[in-house]
Amino acid sequence: MYLSKEEKQEMFAKHGKGKNDTGSAEGQIALFTQRINHLTEHLKKNRKDYNTERSLVMLVGKRRSLLDYLTKKDVLRYRAIVKELGLRK
Repeated sequence: MYLSKEEKQEMFAKHGKGKNDTGSAEGQIALFTQRINHLTEHLKKNRKDYNTERSLVMLVGKRRSLLDYLTKKDVLRYRAIVKELGLRK
C-alpha cells in the first residue's frame, strides 16, 4: 500500500482532532486529497486505466461533498482545511 498505518495516523493527528479520530471531516478530506494526488500521478503514466479514472472522479465527488458539508456547518473550519491543503488556486 502506498500509505502506511503510521502515515495515516500522522495525517489524522495533523488535520483531525487526534491520531485515532478518523471520522472528522478534516481528516477525511486530507486522506482523500492524498489519494487523489496519488491517483493523478498514476493516471499521468497510465492514460488508459479507466477504472482508476472512475475511482478518481468518485473520490473528487466525495471530497467535494465533505467540503460542502463543512461550508454549511462551520465556514472557519472549511477555510482552514482549504488553506492547509492548498485546494484553491
